[in-house]
Amino acid sequence: MSIPLLSYSLSTQNQRVEGYEVCGGDEQYKIYSTDYLPDADEMDNIIWAAYRQIFSEHQILTSNQQTFLESQLRFNQITIKEFIKGLLLSDAFRKLNYDVNNNYRFVEMCVQRVLGRDIYNERERLAWSIIVASKGLEAFVNMLVDSDEYMDTFGDSIVPYQKRRSLFSRAAGEMPFNLKTPRYGEEFRGKLCKPQFIWQGPIRSFKPQELRAKAGDPSLFINMVREVAPSRIF
Repeated sequence: MSIPLLSYSLSTQNQRVEGYEVCGGDEQYKIYSTDYLPDADEMDNIIWAAYRQIFSEHQILTSNQQTFLESQLRFNQITIKEFIKGLLLSDAFRKLNYDVNNNYRFVEMCVQRVLGRDIYNERERLAWSIIVASKGLEAFVNMLVDSDEYMDTFGDSIVPYQKRRSLFSRAAGEMPFNLKTPRYGEEFRGKLCKPQFIWQGPIRSFKPQELRAKAGDPSLFINMVREVAPSRIF
């Protein structure tokens, strides 16, 4: 018996409320779509946008290029949705994103990049993490890309994008999803990127000469008093 996706409540996010963006402003994201039969140059831009969204700009390298998927997309053998699914299931994506993170952070990254929004709450993160752990990466990707939310927003022909990027969020230090470094979350950085030193010898403290107790200072006799003072018996 397969484990169903746990239910989780929605929360208010920028992408769920009506905005007042200026047409053509920084809040507007260019939509890359195959609905209007793009030419060769436009198809190059569509493919580049898909790589940038799924792999992030840190990972757009020739060595990560999926030439077979690109060829299928150029000749209309697969849709944008299937191209996105192929990128998520590629060995390069698995190595650079899945293998170096735990399920919780990997789920968060995939929701951000595939659905174009942040996770609603910890329960949603847990729900998708259970799917990854119980059914595997492929089942998780299929459920995410085939979800009603993905189809209602992007369908078969639109490259996913981050919805409603807020200038206020960026001013507060929140960068776009595809600019976040995907490798090594906080728990991995603590283990791998920070050397752990364990001092085996005694720990000595230094006190300047002017702060040391002088002859006649009562603090010099505290230890002697403690040694001769009778201990209490209970």
